[in-house]
Amino acid sequence: MKNEQRGITVYFNDGTSMKIDFPKQAANDIAAGMRLKEIFAAKQLLAEIDGALVVIPFDSIKYVVAHPAPPTLPEYTIKGASIAPGR
Repeated sequence: MKNEQRGITVYFNDGTSMKIDFPKQAANDIAAGMRLKEIFAAKQLLAEIDGALVVIPFDSIKYVVAHPAPPTLPEYTIKGASIAPGR
């Protein structure tokens, strides 16, 4: 059976981070791509966590790591990359 669990780690500008685990949200690759576009347009992450709505404005985010990567990514995405050790 395919792993349906997903997760993101949000790294904030103040140096803190938040890990969020959740089940697969989109029924197919096209729907996943559309949701990604909606999130970028809204400029905020919304998550229902333990019965509460959490709103995270992009202004407070340094970067986000999502795993696994969504199946449909914008065409300008660099694919197959890895993080190289610092110089």
